[in-house]
Order: sequence, then structure tokens, then C-alpha cells
Amino acid sequence: MRTLVDLGDAQLQALDELSKKEQRSRAALIRQAIDDYLGKRRGEQESEAFGLWGKRKVDGLAYQKKVRSEW
Repeated sequence: MRTLVDLGDAQLQALDELSKKEQRSRAALIRQAIDDYLGKRRGEQESEAFGLWGKRKVDGLAYQKKVRSEW
């Protein structure tokens, strides 16, 4: 799928230089950059939730049983 993106002159020049150096197309570099960005963001979102319960003094399983018994 094609998408239109406006880039500045400095960005285009840097992409062209990297394109020549790595012998890859501009489009391939942009796709890789987007994949890297999205992968990083997914990792950040997952790590934000990891270990949230760890700082609490109540045992997680005991808390779960207590809450479920109230239903």
C-alpha cells in the first residue's frame, strides 16, 4: 500500500546517504524505521504493566481469592 509522507530536506539527504551506504532503497529504510519504532512502542507498553503488583504488600493470589469471594 502506498502512503504519502512529507519529509524535510535534511531527512531526505540523510536517507539518500544511508541508502547509498547500505545499498538499500529509501522505501526499504523507511519501512525498517517504522517497524523498529512500532516494535519499540509495543515493548514499552508491555513493560509498563510488568511488575505492577510487585510493590504491594498483599499476596496477589490471596487478594484475588478475597475479591472473588465477595461476588
